[in-house]
Amino acid sequence: MKPQDIAEIFRRFAEREPEPKGELEHTNAFTLVVAVALSAQATDKGVNLATRNLFPIADTPEKMVALGEEGIIEHIKTIGLYRNKAKNVLALSRKLIDEFGGEVPSSRAALESLPGVGRKTANVVLNMWFKHPAMAVDTHIFRVSNRTGIAPGKDVVAVERRLEDVVPAEFALHAHHWLILHGRYLCKARKPDCTACLIADLCEYSEKTAPSPQKSGTASKGKTV
Repeated sequence: MKPQDIAEIFRRFAEREPEPKGELEHTNAFTLVVAVALSAQATDKGVNLATRNLFPIADTPEKMVALGEEGIIEHIKTIGLYRNKAKNVLALSRKLIDEFGGEVPSSRAALESLPGVGRKTANVVLNMWFKHPAMAVDTHIFRVSNRTGIAPGKDVVAVERRLEDVVPAEFALHAHHWLILHGRYLCKARKPDCTACLIADLCEYSEKTAPSPQKSGTASKGKTV
């Protein structure tokens, strides 16, 4: 895809939603780390339902350790893989206390050293809390990047690096959220809603569900990206 087309895509995203927000509920850097770690193979909605009762009583590593593994399980047992996730949440809390003074570190390497925290989780925390222009590539971003032609790649790391190369600097901070929300609500896996897509005329996807509204001159009135 041409650089000018990529720039126009993100310009439209920014015009539609200047300040996109993540959907995982959190109150501080620690609860964000926990929420993102819990979201693996789970929906944001499901995680939020569980953490609404967990975070009011355990919003610091110290409080989480005091709650204990069984206490954590009791709050997150509606989430998939909850037993293993409870172990990781307890372990990462202990490590934050023992090695980081109870504070969430602001480097990717340090974040990835925490139990249950991989590259994607680290990038989400860097982007959402520390305001780094990190690209946390999940299934939605991977699909949108490849399907549209914005940043094709064979794996998530390749897509992440490609996004870092092609997204204009002025849009880099919010690019992760624009792409994930676009993939979650419009550019869906089985049936993308191309009729409501504000970038359909620039997208390189060959199996669009309808003619581009931009080309036809019809304004896009679809869901928020």
